[in-house]
Amino acid sequence: MKETVAILDFGSQYAQLIARRVRENRVFSTLVSPAITPAELRAMNAVGLIFSGGPASVYQKGAPQCDAALLEMGLPVLAICYGMQASCRLLGARVDAAPAREYGRVRLDVVDPNSLMANIPARTNVWMSHGDMVQTLPKDFVPLAKTPSCPIAAVRHRARPIFGVQFHPEVTHTPCGGQILRNFLYEICGCKGLWEVGNFLTEAISAIRQRVSPSDRVICGLSGGVDSSVTAAMLNEAIGDRLVCIFVDNGVLRKNEVALVESTFRDHFRIDLRVVHAAENFLAQLAGVTEPQEKRRRIGHEFIRVFSAQAKAIPNARFLAQGTLYPDVIESGQGYSGHAANIKLHHNVGGLPKDLGFELIEPLRELFKDEVRRAGEHLGLPDEIVWRHPFPGPGLAVRIMGEVTAQRVALLQEVDDIVIEEIRAADWYRKIGQAFATLVPVSTVGVMGDGRSYEGQHLVALRFVETTDFMTADWVRIDHEVLARISSRIMNEVPGVNRVVYDVSSKPPATIEWE
Repeated sequence: MKETVAILDFGSQYAQLIARRVRENRVFSTLVSPAITPAELRAMNAVGLIFSGGPASVYQKGAPQCDAALLEMGLPVLAICYGMQASCRLLGARVDAAPAREYGRVRLDVVDPNSLMANIPARTNVWMSHGDMVQTLPKDFVPLAKTPSCPIAAVRHRARPIFGVQFHPEVTHTPCGGQILRNFLYEICGCKGLWEVGNFLTEAISAIRQRVSPSDRVICGLSGGVDSSVTAAMLNEAIGDRLVCIFVDNGVLRKNEVALVESTFRDHFRIDLRVVHAAENFLAQLAGVTEPQEKRRRIGHEFIRVFSAQAKAIPNARFLAQGTLYPDVIESGQGYSGHAANIKLHHNVGGLPKDLGFELIEPLRELFKDEVRRAGEHLGLPDEIVWRHPFPGPGLAVRIMGEVTAQRVALLQEVDDIVIEEIRAADWYRKIGQAFATLVPVSTVGVMGDGRSYEGQHLVALRFVETTDFMTADWVRIDHEVLARISSRIMNEVPGVNRVVYDVSSKPPATIEWE
């Protein structure tokens, strides 16, 4: 069993980030509920615990708590922000509202440069975000660091391997945060750093072989994105020709999408690929529909109908493979923490009907996107697939504001192709997390010949974001010359577009997609 650091999620906006930072240090991590028991932690081979931050006050009624027995297991504990307050309070400390809320970069003075704070500068900056703090400590604790407003900014227990920090070591705004996490993982927990994609693939492929009998077949729904592609490549490695991939052409895909998927999986991997050409069916379902959620609902319903008909025609098909990722599980409110909000419905997390009659295989369910990309490289997938920007399940239908028609889809496909071609040529593609265009049905005045015209013209909004986890994102400060070339080509080469704008909104408060 792999060594695991369990992260008790008290509702922190940074909980996923903590998990990512631990894995970057080659240690497997997973979010768990604060209600987890010592027996459950032993069963998962936990070698350490991290208590996350959270928005509540520990002294308020209903604030999330954990079993005090967790602190008696002998497992090393790193408690962050709310987690520090909760753990210290369980062991006799007093926690109250801070005289002054600390938010942002704050100067930290290290008073005990050992164990957790080893190799940390005596004076450094950290990122704070708290309104409460530990006011007094019992004699079992020793202060490790302080700030001008928080005299107890880091602590350790004298006898047990329990540590707390009021600041956030997981964010990049804390320059020494990486060293603090490494001190905890390697010096305090004794981790060996065995978590890597190569080992994961070996174990996951072996598990698939054991689960799927020689008489069973597995169906995988391909979308052309990296998640489903890596899933298909793993299954191909595990069970060979017993894998059948189904790719549904729904009429709202990117330009040349079908050809790319066919050349990759049918020609390169020699996978049994069934391509279903159903564009007319999907576009008929979308006729006259303008409301975004209704578009999603109709596309999802039609996809299930088409996919099910194909899947049920495959003999001995017992399993359905999906490219579900760890953030998908968390965002859909099905994470281990018990505090995950249902941010959005993912079609591959609770979106498929139970009566399909297949058992699920989700080999990527524990991975983040960057780990999936590394797995794809390891499996030999082409860069065009591995580093492809994310594409929404409903396709261009949610990038076409208003009604979706074949003509508008064709227009946006040409625009999208120009955008991707230009950012690749300018060597920006790998620097951008996601780049796309949205067709906005706004009539803005244009010039046709020598006259002004509103007729048949569209506004195109470009959206380029940089992000590591797609939970938060910022707009890309791209070279203006690149934007100029993209804009010029779109307006000169795509009839019906007379204006191009650039979206400079961050997530939050905006979302990445427009619909």
